[in-house]
Amino acid sequence: MPANKYMVRLTDEERALCAETRKRLSAASQKARRAHILLLADVDGPAAWNDAAIATACRCRHNTVENVRRRCVLEGFERALDGKHSDAPPPPKLLDGKQEAEIIALRLGPAPEGYADWSLRLLARCVVELGIVESISRETVSRTLRKNGIRGRSGRKWTGPRKSRPGWCMIRADR
Repeated sequence: MPANKYMVRLTDEERALCAETRKRLSAASQKARRAHILLLADVDGPAAWNDAAIATACRCRHNTVENVRRRCVLEGFERALDGKHSDAPPPPKLLDGKQEAEIIALRLGPAPEGYADWSLRLLARCVVELGIVESISRETVSRTLRKNGIRGRSGRKWTGPRKSRPGWCMIRADR
């Protein structure tokens, strides 16, 4: 196995912080795993392990150990311990609270004339026609309803229209 390109050297304070982090957090925590990797990879520590042995001991992939080592050397101890954070801001919300409330109220109301119940496509189409939003996908409608605890017909998850509607092709599960 080739020598490691990135040699981790921890100070006494950093070693103490890693040990305290491992004790404080559960073993399944990613931060606890990174602390354990840094302790085992420390060249000046009690025993410097190779990446394969660290990966086996920490129950992670070899690439994870390499990434933690590289991040510690290039970006600093704190960044390696805390992990990689996204530089991009989270995407903006598609619906505000008022729009979500209008979608929920529409869904809980009676279905349009000629329909037995709401489908996601019908609901999305009506939301656009009523001018609540400019455009919306049925997946966004589904996520909004699910987030607020509203299930599909008869408490089931959302499905397509019933087979009694014209143009509906029922795919049987027993085929």
